[in-house]
Amino acid sequence: MRRIPTATASALCVLFLCSIAPAAEPAKTSAKITYDDHVLPFLRDKCLSCHSPDKQKGGLQMHTYARLMVGGSSGAVVTPGDPENSRLYGLIAHKEKPPMPPDAPMLPAENVELIRKWIAGGALENNGSKAVVARPKVNIGLASAARGKPAGPPPMPPKSLRLDPVVRTARPTTVTALASSPWAPLVAVGGQKQVFLYNSDTLELIGVLPFPEGVPQVLKFSRNGSMLLAGGGRGGHSGHVAVWSVLTGERIITVGDETDSVLAADISPDQTQIALGGPSKMIRVYSTKDGKLAYEIKKHTDWVTALEYSPDGVLLATGDRSSGLYVWEAFTGREYFALRGFKAAITEISWRADGNVVASSSEDGTVNLFEMENGNSVKTWAAHNGGVASVRFARDGRLVTGGRDKLVKVWDGNGAVQKTFEVQPDVVVRTIFSHEDARVIASDWNGHLPVWFVADAKPAGELSSNPGTSAERLEAALKDVVAKQAAKDQFAAAAATSQAAAQKTQTDLAAAQKAVIDTAAAAKTADDNVVKAKAAADQTKAAVVAAQADVRAKETLRQALTEAAAKVKAVADQAKTDTALAAALAKAQQIVATADGEVVAAQKVVADQTAAAQKADTALVQAQQTATATAAAAAAAPQVVPPLDAAAKAASAKATTDKTAADNATAALLTSVAAYVEKVKAAQAGK
Repeated sequence: MRRIPTATASALCVLFLCSIAPAAEPAKTSAKITYDDHVLPFLRDKCLSCHSPDKQKGGLQMHTYARLMVGGSSGAVVTPGDPENSRLYGLIAHKEKPPMPPDAPMLPAENVELIRKWIAGGALENNGSKAVVARPKVNIGLASAARGKPAGPPPMPPKSLRLDPVVRTARPTTVTALASSPWAPLVAVGGQKQVFLYNSDTLELIGVLPFPEGVPQVLKFSRNGSMLLAGGGRGGHSGHVAVWSVLTGERIITVGDETDSVLAADISPDQTQIALGGPSKMIRVYSTKDGKLAYEIKKHTDWVTALEYSPDGVLLATGDRSSGLYVWEAFTGREYFALRGFKAAITEISWRADGNVVASSSEDGTVNLFEMENGNSVKTWAAHNGGVASVRFARDGRLVTGGRDKLVKVWDGNGAVQKTFEVQPDVVVRTIFSHEDARVIASDWNGHLPVWFVADAKPAGELSSNPGTSAERLEAALKDVVAKQAAKDQFAAAAATSQAAAQKTQTDLAAAQKAVIDTAAAAKTADDNVVKAKAAADQTKAAVVAAQADVRAKETLRQALTEAAAKVKAVADQAKTDTALAAALAKAQQIVATADGEVVAAQKVVADQTAAAQKADTALVQAQQTATATAAAAAAAPQVVPPLDAAAKAASAKATTDKTAADNATAALLTSVAAYVEKVKAAQAGK
């Protein structure tokens, strides 16, 4: 990959941002009608004399927004978004009895219209409130229960969702509401008066859904992933369940009017029912068609802490704080099974994908699996010391749990542990699988939201339960770009260094391999020279022997000739006048002289051959020494090659690794820049 020249990240980002058009100014909206600014002054003048903490006629108090929304002894008097079904409007408009004020003419038309407009606008508390309409905006019911992956792309939120948190706290708080979409890389995290939406692959915050009712205690995605349900509220005060469209981020329906926070809730697979429960010990089931209560179940003897519909929507399982666990017919509310086996509070309920088995976890430390043919327990195991806080099925039948021992574990369908993740700083509250069951996300009492890869139990990152504002995240993203640029430069430099080192080791290896060949050739030449030197030495020794034999023969001949010459001389001395003898003597003396010369010449040949033999012996010794040295070098040379070969391979592998790291760093930089650009676009769009 071609290197990007080093530059400051801010300058790099500017190149991207130049193409981003400035966000248009938002259109001005009409003034809101709110309780604080408009309704309360009217109520003080006309109603509080009878509906204050002192009198509370009909059990109704109107002096605060919260008390008015709770209603009176006959139930709620305000249905946000629906004046015609709000008792407050019906009474003051004289559409219901007894008309209000009692024994008096109807209030002026402008006052009645004020109340109607206030309710129709969502019954806002103040200018910071957003309309929450109880009546569903659309009929979200399906023809049948959603089973399996729906056609088309998985539902993901729009990019237009707000990214600034509704509330920013001084420190993270415990997250008791955590859910993942069954088909999309989407995780919902409950916060104070809000729900955070994260991409489970990138771990990026992609949206914030306001939940002005309070703190979400439970989050559930619909079975097709198109809806997100949140149940919660304010402890000891009020509780509601809200449902949003994932694709639009629009709030579709709000149900429930509890006097305490909702602790457990779910939407049926066909999206026609919403069930909720909490400290009231009641199970209440609402219709999504009109938002009205369909039926109630009064069986639990303690707080309802968990509930979930079966995958086919036929059954509804519910659990409470005193170990009560029941299964009901979802459409009638009739009891189907009373499940036994726990000794403490039920903390969570999860159905297996086929609907034949339901899992539940308990503060007694166990996980229990029940089959739905006879309602019998088919498997129970001790999962966490001190108590199990969460259990969720994966689509393939595995389970993930978390508990008071600060551990998160993945189990097979028979209760055998497969993975145990690192110990958390505090008690684990919730655990979930991601959409493809490839990751596990957990929350603990300190507000940490760790994410792990299931395959190797290694950390994948962490979500935030208290994310910063858009400006803070933009600043962090810019710092990330700068860090990624520095990392890219560092990895690129390391890659260049390792590449040079790899080239040097390859050169050294090639030289060593050539040395092996050259020394082997030299050793062979030395061996050949030894053979030649030995042959030359043998030949010169043979010549010396032959020359010595020739000298001995000629000395013998000279001796014989000398003796013959002496005899001739003796005869010649006796016959000095004999010319023939004198000539024979002269001839004999000449022959002797010739023989003497030949003897001298032969002796010289012997001396020369002897010197040549000595030289040949010396050459032989030198050739043998050279052969020995070159043989040793030839034997040693191959020993140098393996370490150099290993070094070359290691250097080549490091060069490859460093190049990959440099390429990854470059890709990370580009991804970081693109993410920064998207954050800037989102921030501009939200202005």
